[in-house]
Amino acid sequence: MSTVLPVAQRGEDILRLKAARVADAEFNSDWLMQLASAMLVTMLERSGVGIAAPQVYISKRVIIVASRPNLRYPDAPEMDAVVMVNPEILEFSQATTLGEEGCLSVPNERGQVQRAQSIKVLYHTLTGEVMESTFEGFPARIVQHEIDHLNGILFVDRLSA
Repeated sequence: MSTVLPVAQRGEDILRLKAARVADAEFNSDWLMQLASAMLVTMLERSGVGIAAPQVYISKRVIIVASRPNLRYPDAPEMDAVVMVNPEILEFSQATTLGEEGCLSVPNERGQVQRAQSIKVLYHTLTGEVMESTFEGFPARIVQHEIDHLNGILFVDRLSA
């Protein structure tokens, strides 16, 4: 059973760093598997629909996207959790959508953020396999939000004044 990890809060430096890529030698390693497992447990425990490694004090390019209905997002679509290592957005749709976002690192604050309606993402699995997937709607929003974390950006930075 993995541990629930502490979550970095707004104002902490780790959330403003550009996270390092996971090196080839780290794929399929025990530490990477344990990190992903602990991130998933932490996200579920806190009713999140996504989490990025910098939020648990690990400045590495690892995110988990797991849309599902919960108290924070009752209308979220159901999807299996996807762990993405070194994710890169290859394409953003021209169409954008305004939607409510919150963040485990910015508790009790939510806001409307404009995001691409659909995106194409290139990423690696925990074992190093290269994947390419397209996400639409709410899952696309989660991926964009979590990749922002890897680049030191919080959703509150994107709120229109």
